[in-house]
Amino acid sequence: MFSVLGSIWALLLGTLLIMLGNGMQFTLIGLRGDLEGFTASALAIITSGYYVGFLLGAYQTPQLIRRVGHVRVFAALGSFMSAGLIALPLIPETWAWTGLRLVIGFCMSGVYVSAESWLNHASTNTTRGKVLSAYMMAQTLGIIGAQWLLTLGDAQQATLFIVASILVSLSFGPILLSVAPTPVVTVTRPMSLKALFRHAPLATIGIFLLGGIYATQSGMGAVFGVQIGLSTEQIALFVAMIFAGALLLQYPIGWLSDMMDRRKLILGTALLGAVACALGFLSGGSQALLLLSAFLGGGVTTPLYSLFLAYTNDDLPPDDMPAASGGLVFVFGIGAVGGPLISGWAMQAIGPQGFWLFLSATFALIVLYALFRMTQRPPIRVENTESYLNVLPSTSPVAVEAATAWAVEQAEEDASDKA
Repeated sequence: MFSVLGSIWALLLGTLLIMLGNGMQFTLIGLRGDLEGFTASALAIITSGYYVGFLLGAYQTPQLIRRVGHVRVFAALGSFMSAGLIALPLIPETWAWTGLRLVIGFCMSGVYVSAESWLNHASTNTTRGKVLSAYMMAQTLGIIGAQWLLTLGDAQQATLFIVASILVSLSFGPILLSVAPTPVVTVTRPMSLKALFRHAPLATIGIFLLGGIYATQSGMGAVFGVQIGLSTEQIALFVAMIFAGALLLQYPIGWLSDMMDRRKLILGTALLGAVACALGFLSGGSQALLLLSAFLGGGVTTPLYSLFLAYTNDDLPPDDMPAASGGLVFVFGIGAVGGPLISGWAMQAIGPQGFWLFLSATFALIVLYALFRMTQRPPIRVENTESYLNVLPSTSPVAVEAATAWAVEQAEEDASDKA
């Protein structure tokens, strides 16, 4: 493991620094937005702008790379992102923040495509699983660490935005100085939505709903905290718990997914999310209950994303898996654009608890649809399933395709060992 990390340490360090900066700005939007007098619905539009940009960047960046190369694209997008972060406190208007967040989302997505293609190129069939796991851990730890950094400054000032910009700028040093040019990145054309729904109806609907959940948790969690009167330190801890849950619950749920009917695990995991968010709705402002709800609600979101990807692959030939995974990433992005808009409207209409109401209701929709699908198709035998894909919802199609290829290889190795 240490030899593997030694070959990719610069990429992991760069990823950690990027996520520190990006994680700071997600929570800062809620903190500073409240001070500027933005409504919940306005902040929801700003949050959705990020995911519009992210979705566009995931599919436009490979074309840019083919034209001018990895290094130029990576450096240019990093510069634009750093500039966007530092410009946020200068123009505190809804239209400006929405535009800047769209640019930041586009750049962040492009940075992911570039970094993940380098990462994939640096790994082998033997090391790819460990490399992806280390990469996902660096991402999550960066987001969690970003919340601690927020407690060191005042959102009223521009200092924290400047720190976020500096961290993003610094992140490109170790990466650009250590990696060699890689082959032109190729992202498989996504499967059409019609074909995707025909092959994987549960995953298509489920991952669309999950996109709204993830974007609401990461983008509107700080808005909720501000509206109920939490301090900056309490909001930072609340948001950190969402991602700490994702870090700690990913592996036990992944272990279970290779041992049982994945539809039952999807149902049970989504049910846990619905109950956890209902608990948040009924918490009455109790700090302990809010943190527990954040930990469990956030903790099941990332594993559900991986479960939907793995379940889709269970019923497809290997040649169709990359296209299906790309289609699911696209569907997730559409859901991520819409989720904050609906949750923001709910928070505007009924108050802060609209945050939990949206999350609990959306998890419940996944539960109900999973129950329905279980009556329409017999289960897939556990020994015929592909390996669990340990990926985060914030990764690009490049990492998802790499994880899919690794899962197929692992499943084939397991089958040959049993034979």
